[in-house]
Amino acid sequence: MKNIRIIIILMVVTLSACTDLDVPPKSDATGELIFNDPATYEAFIAKIYAGFSLTGQQGPAGAGDIRGIDEGASNYVRQYWQLQELPTDEAVIGWADGNLPTLNTQTWTDENEFITAMYYRIFFNVSLANEFLREASEEKLSERGFTEAVKANIATYRAEARYVRALSYWHGLDLFGNIPFYTEANAIGSDAPDQATPQEVFTFIENELIDIESELADFNSTPYGRASKEALWALQAKLYLNATVYTGADRSADCLASCEKIINSGAFSLADNYQLNFGADNHTSNEIIFAALFDGDHIRTWGGTTYLVNASIGGSMDPTAYGVAGGWSGLRTTSNLVNLFPDETGGLDGRAIFYTDGQTKEITSITDFTNGYAVPKFTNVTSGGQSGSDETHPDTDFAFFRLADVYLMYAEAVLRGGGGNTATAVGYINMLRERAYGTTAGNISSADLTLDFILDERARELYWEGHRRTDLIRFNEFTENGVWPWKGGTQAGETTASYLNLYPIPSADLIANPKLEQNDQY
Repeated sequence: MKNIRIIIILMVVTLSACTDLDVPPKSDATGELIFNDPATYEAFIAKIYAGFSLTGQQGPAGAGDIRGIDEGASNYVRQYWQLQELPTDEAVIGWADGNLPTLNTQTWTDENEFITAMYYRIFFNVSLANEFLREASEEKLSERGFTEAVKANIATYRAEARYVRALSYWHGLDLFGNIPFYTEANAIGSDAPDQATPQEVFTFIENELIDIESELADFNSTPYGRASKEALWALQAKLYLNATVYTGADRSADCLASCEKIINSGAFSLADNYQLNFGADNHTSNEIIFAALFDGDHIRTWGGTTYLVNASIGGSMDPTAYGVAGGWSGLRTTSNLVNLFPDETGGLDGRAIFYTDGQTKEITSITDFTNGYAVPKFTNVTSGGQSGSDETHPDTDFAFFRLADVYLMYAEAVLRGGGGNTATAVGYINMLRERAYGTTAGNISSADLTLDFILDERARELYWEGHRRTDLIRFNEFTENGVWPWKGGTQAGETTASYLNLYPIPSADLIANPKLEQNDQY
């Protein structure tokens, strides 16, 4: 189970969806009785981490965490990936399910069920963390007579819960901007939460990360899949890199400082093989800083990498070559991404993982899987060529943060005036390109290192990893400037209105919580 047990809690974690604080967690026993057992805290923190991977109490479906949403479609990683990738030049999906096509064309409304699913997932995670923190307060631990050793162990879990909450709140900030905000200090049964500004959420996340840094262990002393100091610094770097978008203030120097902490920790190195980061044994990569865990035997879902692997296979592709029994014929890419590479076969830049046989490069029909190159970047095959433990549900984890991204963030922070060293930045970029090319043929010089180059290089290195929307917004290319096929609903693509840089607050939550105001122009 990759050093973390996904233990199902049948009592305290069946929370009501999202931000309804009037409905307490449901339980067949009292909280006091349950939390008298220290093992409950271990089970609960496992459930908090599982919020990124699992969708209910049975897997891959059954007894879902969130009512009223298809359980497979409610998976955190699946919806985060869709909102970050489908409205960009990196991905399209051919399915005509509900309002899914509007993500391809940037024509969504506040009735979009997939946006709603992501919103509820974020606040389900926040609610889990809040409830854990209520039950793990120093006062309650002392009342329950726990030893100092037990309390110290639970204190580490508290820091981890706060990290997961901060990561979820960052996703909420990045996707929705003005979001409901509440912590463990909001008592169960209290009024519905107030809406916070992006500045307020940013400040909370920043202060939380500063506060818990000393309470987290180093990566090399942390079980895989759990929060470490380096995972915290990676989230800090992301927060600061995008601070101008969130708050109007440039924090490039702080981003660079966080990147340097990760690099100087010595805990990570680039995988020799780029593909190792996306295969069934990617937990062995020395490059992954923090990931959502998946396992074909124990951590099954219809979202996550099950979705990313299976939905990327169709047409003349052989599913067994990618470690699964069949393809779902959904996801492909646009010519914009393909054109960023020197060739389409990966013969020069090995990061160009495109399947072209029987596929057209240009997309005249999004619903036809053979329109657009397929992208089998994520697979259920190990670095040794073996298939994963299950032919449907991959063993492949989904990395939120990896070292390559840190190198790219460092270089961008240098270019944005955050300090650092240009020669060092070029060196980090060339490490990525030497791995991709297998030689120094793709290396760049200081003269080549521009912000435009960084945006393109981030696409070449990080495509389909859930970064593109955030990157395009930071470079002011997501809506009113950049153009790619099917953006705006036309085959050639067109610019769109800047209000689409934020997703809408779901209409259902506006009705449920009168304190919330919709984002502009929705």
